[in-house]
Amino acid sequence: MPASVGTAIHLVREKLLPMNGKILHFDPNSREGIISGDDGNRYRFIGPDWHDSSSPVSGLTVDFIADGDRARDVYRVASPAGIYPKSKIAAALFAFFLGMFGAHKFYLGYTQPAVILLICTIAGIALVLVFVGIAVLFAIGVVTLIEAILYIAKSDEEFHETYVANKRPWF
Repeated sequence: MPASVGTAIHLVREKLLPMNGKILHFDPNSREGIISGDDGNRYRFIGPDWHDSSSPVSGLTVDFIADGDRARDVYRVASPAGIYPKSKIAAALFAFFLGMFGAHKFYLGYTQPAVILLICTIAGIALVLVFVGIAVLFAIGVVTLIEAILYIAKSDEEFHETYVANKRPWF
């Protein structure tokens, strides 16, 4: 009997169910987390159950074995290579060239932070004659340059998890 069939029979006999889900929360201090399974139930897991070189983060899609209310043998499910709804290159270019107007924030779907950048830029331009505006525009330029660099420095998967899946609007 092939090993995969033997494993499947063992899982059924033990009432352990393989399934997918998303990590809702993981506390790195206690090394405990919660997964929302595709079946609608929540499962807790601990550090030794995690089988990946990177740390678990909220929003990450995982494959695991459901054992009662516990998730065992938790593995990260890799996204198909290059298939992401937002491009980190496009976001970085928007941040670098049009960041003062919030273009990268609008692109990533962060309307409120984008409007804040746009208003600060308009106020900065209006205050340039009083020299206060120069400091405002400089600060906005530094923030958007840092964001452009951070976008480029992250892998496609990290960019997607941080700024698209987890909706982190700043840095």
